[in-house]
Amino acid sequence: MSQQSRTRPGGSATPLSVAYDTALLDLDGVVYAGGAAIAYAVDSLLTARSGGMRLAYVTNNALRPPEVVAAHLRELGLSADADDVINSAQAVARLISEQVPVGSRVLVIGGEGLRVALRERGLEPVESADDDPAAVVQGYGGPELPWGRFAEACYAIARGVPWFASNTDLTIPSGRGIAPGNGAAVEVVRIATGAEPQVAGKPLPPMHRETVLRTGARRPLVVGDRLDTDIEGAFNGDVDSLLVLTGVTDGAQLLAARPAHRPTYVDADLRGILTAQPEVSGSADGFACGGWTAVVQGDELVLDGAGDSMDGLRALCAAAWSRAGDGVFDQGSSKALARLGL
Repeated sequence: MSQQSRTRPGGSATPLSVAYDTALLDLDGVVYAGGAAIAYAVDSLLTARSGGMRLAYVTNNALRPPEVVAAHLRELGLSADADDVINSAQAVARLISEQVPVGSRVLVIGGEGLRVALRERGLEPVESADDDPAAVVQGYGGPELPWGRFAEACYAIARGVPWFASNTDLTIPSGRGIAPGNGAAVEVVRIATGAEPQVAGKPLPPMHRETVLRTGARRPLVVGDRLDTDIEGAFNGDVDSLLVLTGVTDGAQLLAARPAHRPTYVDADLRGILTAQPEVSGSADGFACGGWTAVVQGDELVLDGAGDSMDGLRALCAAAWSRAGDGVFDQGSSKALARLGL
């Protein structure tokens, strides 16, 4: 089914790790949260890799350089090196390098990941608006980023220096819950300056281009937890996607997804890449998956049956997305989701 017309989750007769050659894996909310591995993630990825699937870790988080991220993944028990990690710092550094001369100074508002990526492109990171930067780049700097860094960005932007952002994720998963992401910090600078940054990260084309250039994937599967970055990025790149419910997206948000935010597949966690994905059958009179049937009656989704909760969620997605068409399903879903424990 075309990504442009998805009205139900897709099915796969073979395990996803066999059907696709490369998994383009988000990190926060998919592989780990707050630095700790998410349940089943490591074992599932090791099994997929041993079966021949390449694993590439694609993250909008620009805080840490690829080697540091790879070292963290190795600590969790995965086999990874720096070349397996693609981040939005790399994508935004390439974007900047295409617009300013080699050797240009770039004012960095963020972490070491941005500095490493800029140097890789022959650009010089600087710390002050008074260092005559040719560009300003903003990326996630962690919870300790000083407020004064935003002021430096504002001073430079007010002088006409072009502004770039690695990504605009408003939130980021942590071990304690959902925390402000780089998008929230970008809003601080946007409000203060009235300017608009050029953005590189998911779901925008620069990040997809960076990923393809670095991995050479021919049959990629995007795996993520966010509809507005991971899944929309896959939609924009016209590649298939798997949403896992281990991060920021819940069942209600999935049912209300607009077309660009509807994943090809949905599963509870990364064990989903090791399994075939069931087909959803039916029509507006009722959609079935596993032991469940879902239909829209009046102004509410109704779910009947029993079985695996993910099968029930897939049936609900088909009923909701088919009713919404190119719009958003805004009718009742809480009772149906409660039956699934979601």
